[in-house]
Amino acid sequence: MAIAIFTTWTTYGSWLPGDERGWFRPGEGWQLPNDLQIFEATLALREDAIALTQSQREIVEETVRKHCAIREWILHAVNCRTNHVHVVVDAPGYEIQIPREQFKAWCTRNLKASDEAGERRNWWTERGWDEYIDDEASLAEVIEYVLDRQ
Repeated sequence: MAIAIFTTWTTYGSWLPGDERGWFRPGEGWQLPNDLQIFEATLALREDAIALTQSQREIVEETVRKHCAIREWILHAVNCRTNHVHVVVDAPGYEIQIPREQFKAWCTRNLKASDEAGERRNWWTERGWDEYIDDEASLAEVIEYVLDRQ
């Protein structure tokens, strides 16, 4: 039985299909870099890629903390970087993707309400990555990664 969820999502335009680091295609798994694909994905962007400012990163982290408190989820760790967010949370009774989806939605609302938002509409990539954490040793390792190895 899982004791937590490790969830990650990236900012809009920061990791596109075809990326040189590789990328994940739903239903097909990990994909190798592809110059044509990254070119097409770049052309399809509806606005510029975003790198979050320090104040935007603080908004994201505070939003995650508040949402966990409201839902009575146990937040083990949160770390918002300029181009991605990591959260380790215990959300009993919820499907694995629900915390990420809710965090992204509430972070978007709060970022749009901030002084720096401007006309931006797209903050995040469409999906993200969610992984169950099954034991205390793995939980400690993931928390250390999120907090200290970013």
